[in-house]
Amino acid sequence: MKLGISRLVGIFCLSLMALIANIPASRAASVSPEAWAAYKSAFLDPGGRIIDTGNGNISHSEGQGYGMWLAVLSDNLADFELIWSFTRTELLVRDDGLSAWKWDPRTRPHVTDINNATDGDILIAYALALAAGQWNRQDYAEASAAIASAILKKTVVQRSGRTLLLPAASGFGENDRDDGPVVNPSYLIFEAFPVLNLVAPSPLWKALSDDGAAQIGAFAFSDKKLPADWVSVKTKPQPASGFPAEFGYNAVRIPLYLSRAKMGSPELLARLKDGMTLESGAAGTFDLKSGAVKDVLSDPGYRVIPALAACAAGGPAVSAELHSFQPTLYYPSTLHLLALSFLTGNNGECR
Repeated sequence: MKLGISRLVGIFCLSLMALIANIPASRAASVSPEAWAAYKSAFLDPGGRIIDTGNGNISHSEGQGYGMWLAVLSDNLADFELIWSFTRTELLVRDDGLSAWKWDPRTRPHVTDINNATDGDILIAYALALAAGQWNRQDYAEASAAIASAILKKTVVQRSGRTLLLPAASGFGENDRDDGPVVNPSYLIFEAFPVLNLVAPSPLWKALSDDGAAQIGAFAFSDKKLPADWVSVKTKPQPASGFPAEFGYNAVRIPLYLSRAKMGSPELLARLKDGMTLESGAAGTFDLKSGAVKDVLSDPGYRVIPALAACAAGGPAVSAELHSFQPTLYYPSTLHLLALSFLTGNNGECR
């Protein structure tokens, strides 16, 4: 029996090493050393924690995943390992292979909510897979495969012919809520799914991508024709009960993810761009019952998103002003670097 297990482990490791060769990798950093240095000076503490400066200086699985991803895009192995070490030690404390989503420096214990956030897990698994390909690291591939498998097992469900991504392992399913399942369309990080399919092969990844894009196309609420942050898909899609019916800070990144993955029709990208852009050129969050503006998002990290969507839909190039990066708050700064890295890696083109 021991010999059999050893052979299986060996086959698994050889298979992962073969898969590593197929993972997209680029030695040309699409995040400049200067931009990464500015970002980590503002948001990365010496222990590997990405600090959400707009949210009480907490850390979360989303931020750790973003930080790991940006470290790969800046081709900085040392910083990647630092962020991954904190993530592995402090957040991978659940018994199902997913990460606890929230870590607060002001409390003991620091993990104040053991539930996961599926987008954070996707970001972490994706960054690990990219790192495995970039630096030829089998341990990263194995860690990515374990998390990706847990995502499929715990958060991907099929209902009424649709493949859905639940925002967490608990709290959003049809048995958890009267209006369940509830989804968050901004958790669909489309470019990650083909890569995660390499480390944890399953037809569910393609189904999730195809059905997720179709869902976003169908989520057109109020006269703004925008998706809500939280959507009940029990019957006809509608903003989920118990959450503000808004195109909010979650949803503003949807056009970024579609553009980076080169997904979404020009019509969809243009609709999202038009719906989220104010007359001033700033982005906005909106009440989807009244259509009223809730927040004006003038930070360049927000304004670059509709500009990128417009460019990806065949419109004008992203303005030179938005190509300049200076860190502000954690969230818009992160989105800004992801937009700029896409433009750099795409030779300035949007499609």
